[in-house]
Amino acid sequence: MRVRPTLSWTPTGDLPPGTTDLAPVADALSAGGVLVLSGAGISTESGIPDYRGVDGSLNRHTPMTYQDFTTSARARRRYWARSHLGWRTFGRARPNAGHRAVAALGRHGLLSGVITQNVDGLHQAAGSEGVVELHGSLARVVCLSCGALSPRRELARRLEEANAGFEPVAAGVNPDGDADLTDEQVGDFRVVPCALCGGVLKPDVVFFGETVPPPRVEHCRGLVREASSLLVLGSSLTVMSGLRFVRQAAGEGKPVLIVNRDPTRGDRHALTRVALPLGAALTTVADRLGVPVDGRVPAG
Repeated sequence: MRVRPTLSWTPTGDLPPGTTDLAPVADALSAGGVLVLSGAGISTESGIPDYRGVDGSLNRHTPMTYQDFTTSARARRRYWARSHLGWRTFGRARPNAGHRAVAALGRHGLLSGVITQNVDGLHQAAGSEGVVELHGSLARVVCLSCGALSPRRELARRLEEANAGFEPVAAGVNPDGDADLTDEQVGDFRVVPCALCGGVLKPDVVFFGETVPPPRVEHCRGLVREASSLLVLGSSLTVMSGLRFVRQAAGEGKPVLIVNRDPTRGDRHALTRVALPLGAALTTVADRLGVPVDGRVPAG
């Protein structure tokens, strides 16, 4: 199974329109057993842009592919220079109202689990437990030779030492933590090898074109089978890694509900798509269900 290196998807005219009615989402959550599948859109309110949409990073940025990273030393230098700078922004990002609402709903026993396509760790920072990181985490680094895992903060320290004075100003930071830098800004940035074997280091994330570990996929399929319904939050579902779980849920006769401002590739399988900002929408639903978010007492 591979994450398709599909960077765009064009909606067709036969997709059902979005709505602002949150009642179906509230009804599903009140019944419990809801599995959340989140995408980059849930983190935009934390200052991390999504890939698609009017302001999406794909309008100016092509994500690194696994093939480029593993075959080109130049591509790795460019990636690590940009990612090293972008990591500083990721490190400052904090959970927003959407992440906090998901965590609150989980604590209230209404969720069966959370699968995220994001690599930013914000669900966990908000207090969600047992989050499945479908595409890995930028907080870890893996050696492609010996397989050793190490904390990203350790690599950040080594890169700082190897590139003293590296302080370019980025035009923006993307959902994969890759800052927008020109080749001139990248310059002769020094990439450091694995401290154990001298091998090539890679963030422990799934690049476009890379295989999602089959055991992780099967674990997620099991979560879909056990769930009562699937709630998609902030994902266009353009890539198959997330869309397959929507198709599975729909094929098993389970309600699929989507909260995303723009049409998604999974709309035709969904009971509804709510076209509202995620933070406000999820906080409103939590309030209707009497679930306190951040200690706030729900109205009524």
